[in-house]
Amino acid sequence: MRLPRRLRRLPRPRTLRARLTVGLVVLLAVSCAAVGLAAVVGLSGYLTQRLDEQLVQVGTRFPASLEHSGRLPNDHDGDEHGDTRRQATGTFGARLVNGTVTNKGLVRSGNLAVELNVDLTDADQRRLAAVPVDGRAHTVRLSSLDDYRVVASRGLDRDVLIVGLPLEPVEAIVHRLELVAAIVFGLALAVAGVTGALWVRWSLRPLSRVAATATRVSELPLASGEVALPPRAPEADPRGEVGRVAAAFNRMLGHVEDALTKRHASEERLRTFAADASHELRTPVASVRGHAELALLHPGPVPPEVTRALERIAAESSRMGEMVDDLLLLARLDAGRPLERRPVDLTHLVLDAVTDASAAGPDHRWTLELPEEPVTVTGDAHRLQQVLANLLANARLHTPVGTKVTVSLDTEGDTEGGADGSRTATLKVHDDGPGVPEDVRPGVFERFTRAEHRRRTDASGGGAGLGLSIVAAVVEAHGGSVGLESRPGATTFSVRLPVALSTG
Repeated sequence: MRLPRRLRRLPRPRTLRARLTVGLVVLLAVSCAAVGLAAVVGLSGYLTQRLDEQLVQVGTRFPASLEHSGRLPNDHDGDEHGDTRRQATGTFGARLVNGTVTNKGLVRSGNLAVELNVDLTDADQRRLAAVPVDGRAHTVRLSSLDDYRVVASRGLDRDVLIVGLPLEPVEAIVHRLELVAAIVFGLALAVAGVTGALWVRWSLRPLSRVAATATRVSELPLASGEVALPPRAPEADPRGEVGRVAAAFNRMLGHVEDALTKRHASEERLRTFAADASHELRTPVASVRGHAELALLHPGPVPPEVTRALERIAAESSRMGEMVDDLLLLARLDAGRPLERRPVDLTHLVLDAVTDASAAGPDHRWTLELPEEPVTVTGDAHRLQQVLANLLANARLHTPVGTKVTVSLDTEGDTEGGADGSRTATLKVHDDGPGVPEDVRPGVFERFTRAEHRRRTDASGGGAGLGLSIVAAVVEAHGGSVGLESRPGATTFSVRLPVALSTG
């Protein structure tokens, strides 16, 4: 069943504590309303029943005496003109003949005098004529007299005699009860709401601590490296739901911590292996390359097939040596070894890198956009030059002939360094090639990531997939960040580095 639109717009409590408190108050309000309604209905019925019993005791003496006209006495003896004995203040009497009111009277307060000039409208007379002559009490609303409980009985002259008592005293008592109940129940709801909120808050403290611990765990960098989990959530009574949740959460944290410890140990072993293997491979690779170059320098006649084989050995050993150097660099960066920290003119590095790239790829269109003022960052000039070389080589090797490559350098932030003196240098390498495949983009900066279908249609061979991972590792070691935006016809690699603060 769908709620009405007006109810759906009402604000709903979001926290468990608020929901429990609101639920408690709503249940108490329903209970109070039920008790109040039962009390009001019960009291009203009881008082009405007593009124009906009083009507039966009064009988028809008063309306029967109204059939005599003339001056009415004001004593309590009663006579034929209006018998007020045993009549309460406000008693109404009427005599009907053939459905028409012939006589009527009302006992006024004070000396119990009878008022004959009671103003009854035609509607009032019709209501009186419609009262069943069964000797039972019925409620009738008279325009000038308000609500009355009346009893109709058959007279001796075949007429109908009606006697009634006002409901106003009963209604006054019932309304007073309603007011008292509303005040008392309102105060009870307010007190119950405050104390219930405090009680629910105290009862859910262990669950709040579990939530706080979970929040701290969610903010930890769990992707890699050694992770120190926060203290466990306080234990609660294991017989309750909150205690079981806290115990299960703590066990889960224990399993997570064990898994993270094992993963970190595995990563450390892998890094150590990569570093050791790279270091050990440098010597044999250099030896193979040296022997191949030495064989090529032999003065004697060498068959062309042997010469070609030696050239391939020298080229592949050179490529393998570069791969070993890249793996060794990544291992050093993973180990957290500090890089050189000196002022580096990034503008000069970009200019040299674009010049080298245009010489290596003359079939591409190279565009350079530099700011008027030089951009200086703090870092390792050799490693930053390697970042630029890898990005430009990636744009050259993975795009077809004729691709336009635009290299731009700019600074972001206040020219005076902002409130905290921080500015950012932004380097972008943009090309209008076919773009990075969508399935490769999420892991493009991971190691050994290579597109199954290269962006350059006429390219042959390929690297080991370490170039962009070196870019990301070096940039992060300098406190910067690297990003990629790619679609067919527009690929942009962005590098952001903190600008060196001016000391002058």
